[in-house]
Amino acid sequence: MADKQISLPAKLINGGIAGLIGVTCVFPIDLAKTRLQNQQNGSRLYTSMSDCLIKTIRSEGYFGMYRGAAVNLTLVTPEKAIKLAANDFFRHHLSKDGKITLFKEMLAGCGAGTCQVIVTTPMEMLKIQLQDAGRIGKRRSNLAKTALFVTLCTAQRKLMPETVAAGTVETKSPTAMQITRQLLREKGIAGLYKGLGATLLRDVPFSIIYFPLFANLNNFGKRGAEGPAPFYVSFISGCVAGSTAAVAVNPVDVIKTRLQSLTRGNTEDTYAGVTDCIRKIMRNEGPSAFLKGAYCRALVIAPLFGIAQVVYFLGVGEFILSFLPKKDK
Repeated sequence: MADKQISLPAKLINGGIAGLIGVTCVFPIDLAKTRLQNQQNGSRLYTSMSDCLIKTIRSEGYFGMYRGAAVNLTLVTPEKAIKLAANDFFRHHLSKDGKITLFKEMLAGCGAGTCQVIVTTPMEMLKIQLQDAGRIGKRRSNLAKTALFVTLCTAQRKLMPETVAAGTVETKSPTAMQITRQLLREKGIAGLYKGLGATLLRDVPFSIIYFPLFANLNNFGKRGAEGPAPFYVSFISGCVAGSTAAVAVNPVDVIKTRLQSLTRGNTEDTYAGVTDCIRKIMRNEGPSAFLKGAYCRALVIAPLFGIAQVVYFLGVGEFILSFLPKKDK
């Protein structure tokens, strides 16, 4: 991937396949990350990633870990297509005589990250609502049970059937299409792009950190001055660079997740923007809150880039394209 020239159509196919496989493999960890990041002091349901996944399986079943996965699987291919095409476009126009400097590589990554948010923002917006629905439902259920218990103890009377129904009936989680229609009806297209600024603040620095770091780590393992790096070196370089960039931008990811969450508990803060979110998190939860879900995010990103390396190494895109009829020269 780092050393061989690959055509743009093959890159798009490889990127899409890598995204689909990666999302399927690591989505439960991404769900845990979202729920951990949305927890505020006084409303903690989960103590760790493993605790979150165990409680999710118990209360929502195995497929509860894949809430919102359909949105990601649908939009991950166009997201990768835009990012890869934009990166190629900027690299082509910034390079001179086939060579490109480190600074210009960073600029190309910056441009690709900026273009990527066209798809990333609405995808993350919808995904977060679906991922966090179980946490909100669990919290409301716990509050209802507590209120019911207090009522029973205070009144010291027999439980009425209607009270039981009110305390135990759970509301059905909305679908992605229902959320989309509601946002478009109430706020227009801007509703799907809530948190756009925070998404830019996350994705642009991520690309600026990842691409140069990966290139330099990969160069250390090259066979000689001109030889390509072995596959395992590229694989490890992708994992290390991806997880490092993920942890570095995690504070902004926490802010983005909080801003894009539309449903909150009665005791949880709401935010007017990026600066308001930063101020309230610092005041109510302290600086450590910006690292919530950091290890989950690192565990999500590292395999994604590792899987991408495998797909590119195997040449899946090139293999598929080889079956297409070739034009006569």
